[in-house]
Amino acid sequence: MNYKQRYAVFVIVDSLIVLSAIFFCYWVLYPTFNTYSNKLILISAVTLLLSHHIAAHFFHLYDRIWSVASVRELLTIFYSVTISITSASSVQFIVNGDIYVRLMLITWLVHIVLIGGSRFILRIAHDRTTIKAVGESKSVLIVGAGQAGTMLARSINNSSNREYSAVGFVDDDPTKQQLTLMNLKVLGTTEDIPRLVEEKNIDEIILAIPSLGKFAIQHIYEKCSKTKAIVKIMPKVEDVLTCKVSVKDMHDVRIEDLLGREEVKLDMFSISNKLTDKVILVTGAGGSIGSEICRQVMKFSPKQLLLLGHGENSIYSIHLELMENYQETSTQFIPIIADIRDRNRIFEIVKSYRPDVIYHAAAHKHVPLMEYNPWEAVKNNVFGTKNVADAAHEYGVSNFVLISTDKAVNPPNVMGSTKRIAEMIIQNLSTISKTNFAAVRFGNVLGSRGSVVPRFKAQIAAGGPVTVTHPEMTRYFMTIPEAARLVLQAGTLARGGEVFVLDMGEPVKIVDLAKNLIRLSGFTEDEIKIEFTGIRPGEKMYEELLKPEEIQKRHVYPKIHVGKAHALDTDSLHQLLMKLQSLEVHEIKEEVVKVANGRRTVPRKKYPTSNFVESYDVS
Repeated sequence: MNYKQRYAVFVIVDSLIVLSAIFFCYWVLYPTFNTYSNKLILISAVTLLLSHHIAAHFFHLYDRIWSVASVRELLTIFYSVTISITSASSVQFIVNGDIYVRLMLITWLVHIVLIGGSRFILRIAHDRTTIKAVGESKSVLIVGAGQAGTMLARSINNSSNREYSAVGFVDDDPTKQQLTLMNLKVLGTTEDIPRLVEEKNIDEIILAIPSLGKFAIQHIYEKCSKTKAIVKIMPKVEDVLTCKVSVKDMHDVRIEDLLGREEVKLDMFSISNKLTDKVILVTGAGGSIGSEICRQVMKFSPKQLLLLGHGENSIYSIHLELMENYQETSTQFIPIIADIRDRNRIFEIVKSYRPDVIYHAAAHKHVPLMEYNPWEAVKNNVFGTKNVADAAHEYGVSNFVLISTDKAVNPPNVMGSTKRIAEMIIQNLSTISKTNFAAVRFGNVLGSRGSVVPRFKAQIAAGGPVTVTHPEMTRYFMTIPEAARLVLQAGTLARGGEVFVLDMGEPVKIVDLAKNLIRLSGFTEDEIKIEFTGIRPGEKMYEELLKPEEIQKRHVYPKIHVGKAHALDTDSLHQLLMKLQSLEVHEIKEEVVKVANGRRTVPRKKYPTSNFVESYDVS
């Protein structure tokens, strides 16, 4: 039935109810009287008809989807009927000086019952047609008997394709225990999940508390992981209400959901002042961190976004993504293929575009690989950083943020040592430059190209085994979007030379991460084995974010604090950079590790300062 046909049917049905109800009620009250001879009743009937249609139009009684109606829709019927009865009663008083009170009250009641009943017959018919045998559906236990849980239960009950059959709720609120919601009982608390899954043969557990913090999700998941049920999470209520997603767009619990750290609210005003309508340069823009920084920067509508990278495919991908996702913005996206080791090219780019802010994410980050290629690590992480930083200083860039790593703390390897020297470079420049230089350290990023997570997932998909280097190996972890957001925030806090450290929460054992991923993939550790392969070249058993002497207790912003990292003076830094270019490949590791750990050796010879600028193009 189309809209006009539905509208006409409701008008006809309501008209018949309204006109017949007052005569029927009059006959019930006064069976010996001639109903149709009473002119006041006839006038009242016409008044009821006209006022009801006016009120019904105002309250949309004729264009609602009554098959999914709720109590709120019943209230609109109540309002419409009350208005029409009040109107007819007023006409009676004006014409006759009196009101048939009993007649109008009974008529009001009959209108409510018949008009409301005509609508809710559609709801009952709809519910009956959507019911399937429970055996055809997956039995579901809903965690959370609040707003989100109610929405989910209603969606499951109203679904025409009954993929799920809700069995009940669990909720830790003691006042909700044993109560009934949407015909489903609150069966217990989250502590009862293992028992209920066993007793009720639950197939899936759905977490319907979108506002739940990471620690709480982790706690509940530990209970759920003791069962064989699949665990899923419902989307945020605000996303459902704004139609960004459907209430049924649930996703499996991801490893990111189990990171025990709450999300930090950003100072949007400060970040906006730095980025809105400004020219932003991101080096390494095609990488995991660099590309996410680009996405986060776009939330602040920069004037230009310069996407600089060495690999054409990755730069093409992020450029295409941004062009497609931000078609309505005025931001100009400029893809730039360049090598940060090419000093002249970097200076040419910064001179041409005059960026206001530079996020320097380009780097070699793979620890074992750099042990085999120390000179490449030095060229890229040390001299490449020096080139970009010098260009920022030369052309008056307002802010420069170096993306560093927790591996720069007490580094035993080439990669961490070169990143620590990169920090020293920008710390040194900050003493003479108007540019606000800063570095941001954080740990491993989940989902990045060098992360263990994609490797573990591939090994699980292949049937195992999952390979872990050592049972006691621990790392700090953070999601890519979280890291990028905190990088933007740290950039607004820079006053010159700071090494910002992001609060990574508690370190995670790699073997525990592997176990969680196995369970999240629907397997047990008996089905997917874990093998220990031994520590690889350059790896540490655990990582640190700061040396003990660098730690400052006070946070400059939630989850961000400043380390008191020591820098090299200008002459010592110059001597080091010149010396690195003269060393043999096998000598480089020893030198950079000593410098990064504060045990720098005396240079073999004194290098002339006249070569200070010209000597850093190592491309």
